[in-house]
Amino acid sequence: MKIKAILVDDEPHAIEVLDNYLRNFSEIEIVARCQDAIQAFQVLQQQKVDLMFLDVKMPGLTGTELLRSLKTPPKVVFTTAYQDYAVEGFDLNAVDYLLKPIPFERFLRAMDKVFTGLNVTNQSVSVAQRAAVSNQEVFLYLKVDRKMVKVNVNDILWVESLRDYIKVVLKDKVLITKQKISLLEELLPEDSFIRVHRSFIVSVDKVESYHAHKIEIAGKELPIGRNFRNDCQRRFKLTF
Repeated sequence: MKIKAILVDDEPHAIEVLDNYLRNFSEIEIVARCQDAIQAFQVLQQQKVDLMFLDVKMPGLTGTELLRSLKTPPKVVFTTAYQDYAVEGFDLNAVDYLLKPIPFERFLRAMDKVFTGLNVTNQSVSVAQRAAVSNQEVFLYLKVDRKMVKVNVNDILWVESLRDYIKVVLKDKVLITKQKISLLEELLPEDSFIRVHRSFIVSVDKVESYHAHKIEIAGKELPIGRNFRNDCQRRFKLTF
């Protein structure tokens, strides 16, 4: 059984985050990506939808107003930067309420609730198990040369910001994609990656050596930024 889902958010990068997360679930079919609630309402009138990822605060009609207007709404997972709407969201019987930026581990727990609520058995392994298995079960899709390239996050050594682009360094190749490093940071599992500099994110288990100001991965020295030293100190147990 395919779960037909729509994504509703007025921020394109938020749609992109959800899109990338959901590519890890073969059970999900995204039938529409909507930038406002009116567009979503039209989609819901035209076809059957099982699941809606819904932003709350949008121009014009809000997410909660959209949900209240539906006689037979689909399952809903609210996605928002505003915690104040959580009570209202759960009053509307939302499956879950996710605060942006949404960590992948937190997204997995929401998907576990979705599958349970829709009585759908995961075709490969359970969602709960996915959170515990190695990163080889987690993939990202990066747009490179007009095509979407599937990337196993376990193959990522580090990510480097190049202004409006990022360089993703893998074990066997380098990918360049037009994207902000902050967006990719949201997509990567926070227990496996750390921002060490405003221009660098590194895979924790790929670090070969480190000291107060630099980290070494695959023979390459990367700087530790002043504003990130405390996080690095906690993660790597550095003594400065």
